[in-house]
Amino acid sequence: MIVVGSSMAKALFKMLRDERGATLTEFGLVAPILCVLIMGIFDMAHTQYTSSLVNGAMQKAGRDLTLESAGSRESTIDASVISQVQSVVPASATVQLGKLSHFDFEDIGEPEEYTDSNNDGECNNGEPFIDANDNGQWDPNRGEEGIGGARDAVLYTATVTYPRLFPMAGLIGLPEDVTLTASTVLRNQPYDEQKQRDFVENCP
Repeated sequence: MIVVGSSMAKALFKMLRDERGATLTEFGLVAPILCVLIMGIFDMAHTQYTSSLVNGAMQKAGRDLTLESAGSRESTIDASVISQVQSVVPASATVQLGKLSHFDFEDIGEPEEYTDSNNDGECNNGEPFIDANDNGQWDPNRGEEGIGGARDAVLYTATVTYPRLFPMAGLIGLPEDVTLTASTVLRNQPYDEQKQRDFVENCP
């Protein structure tokens, strides 16, 4: 029994000192983290590049949309933005473009003005309001759909959504899709008299 125990102890000691395969074992522990780190770096780099490209395309398109001839070229300008974005994102990506025209820069993102007679914080009970976008109803955003007319301030927005290029989102708690938004604001050229937006309506 003593001899057998001694042999087992020697064999166990020999195994503990055996370092063959240590590198492979260590690599197996480090590799998953290293792969996720590399994919994360590439994912962030691609996102930043795409964001820069979208912003650049929007700036160029925004300047083109302020020209008097923009109405006849609007679809071409939109197509150019979409084409530039689609050149760097997966084919399944979606690109949504939106345009809101305003009387002035200070109107962007603002609700339509109304007289809150009953002080309840809502436009109701026949209270008068300025229908800035001329759609017959009170809106929390006074912008009018489209590129507007002369001297109008136009908010042009692009929203790009596409699946991540690398399958690492679930491993680090990120959403499966990337969503980027870029906007530009410019004023249309003064090629005509600006349309007034002071139509008075009543809330329901």
